[in-house]
Amino acid sequence: MKTTMTMTAGAAVFKVKLFPCAATESLLAMLPLTLDMNDVNGNEKYARLPEAMPMKEEKPGVVHAGDLMLWGEDGLVIFYETFSTPYRYTRIGRVEDADNLKSALGSGRVTVVFSLHNKEDDE
Repeated sequence: MKTTMTMTAGAAVFKVKLFPCAATESLLAMLPLTLDMNDVNGNEKYARLPEAMPMKEEKPGVVHAGDLMLWGEDGLVIFYETFSTPYRYTRIGRVEDADNLKSALGSGRVTVVFSLHNKEDDE
């Protein structure tokens, strides 16, 4: 399994470290993928995926800026704030350098492109 992918929002490009699970494999099979993501609660971007994915939900208690998770079976979420949550998610990955993530995603709707990160050491 690939261990990283690329996430692009506007001119900003982020490397996402992927966690090994069935949901990650399903997401990788959809790449490249362009999503129009909506802002939710001033702390995350959300979009519905074109198809349902396998879930392995857990209750993290706290989500961190840079977390990439599946909500339900078809909701992809990028968190740009760290906060406590009562919700359950399937962990997919984490943006490696999330310092500029909030400013790159902006407020409101944003188009995000997910693609394979083509590094030989990621095989």
